[in-house]
Amino acid sequence: MKIALLGYGRMGHEIEKLAVSRGHTIQVKIDNEDEWTAKTAFLKECDVAIEFTIPAIAISNIKRCFAVGIPVVVGTTGWYEHFGEVTELCIKMDGCLFYASNYSIGVNVFFEINRKLASLLESYTMYKPAMTEIHHTLKLDAPSGTAITLAKDMISANHNYTGYTVGTTEEGKIPVTSVREGNVTGTHTVSWTSDVDQITITHEAYNRLGFAIGAVLAAEWVYSRKGVFTMKDLLSL
Repeated sequence: MKIALLGYGRMGHEIEKLAVSRGHTIQVKIDNEDEWTAKTAFLKECDVAIEFTIPAIAISNIKRCFAVGIPVVVGTTGWYEHFGEVTELCIKMDGCLFYASNYSIGVNVFFEINRKLASLLESYTMYKPAMTEIHHTLKLDAPSGTAITLAKDMISANHNYTGYTVGTTEEGKIPVTSVREGNVTGTHTVSWTSDVDQITITHEAYNRLGFAIGAVLAAEWVYSRKGVFTMKDLLSL
């Protein structure tokens, strides 16, 4: 496949190495607005785009992919308040959007375990949940998109909770703590604590390769598809 990389930071470099090793071609790399002006024509030659930038420009990048008719795999988080608008446009333009708060296969299995645990404990209200997520100091959003997904899944699976709080506690809300330190790739821990014991599940990413693998697999999977998809579709979860 011919792949467009929208964003050429650390994730872009990881994706490039992996994609080339799997026989794909990086047709174009666009990392700023000036490059969009110079390279938009190359985007039209691509089979798929992989987008890892920042929330402020992700939606514009997605729309540009819809406009030229290529699928886009979006790794940027922090734009989901516009999700309805973007998905409506995707359908209207007969486009293809693949999005995920985390592209790690392990994390997406972790999501399933998290949902099941929250559901199992719904009847046992003595267990109180909490979450901690730790990332490197350059990560812009807090809490992470992965943490938000974990919290929303817990809320949907356990009706004792109606929302989440960040850095505070509130009855009926799941407290989420965000820590930014060093060069931590990403660690997410969910705990359910009672007066007699604690159940804890943790996912720790060792490096960014796991995210790159998921993103490239998603790019291969969406080729020639139309619609809106997630890692659940890719992994048949």
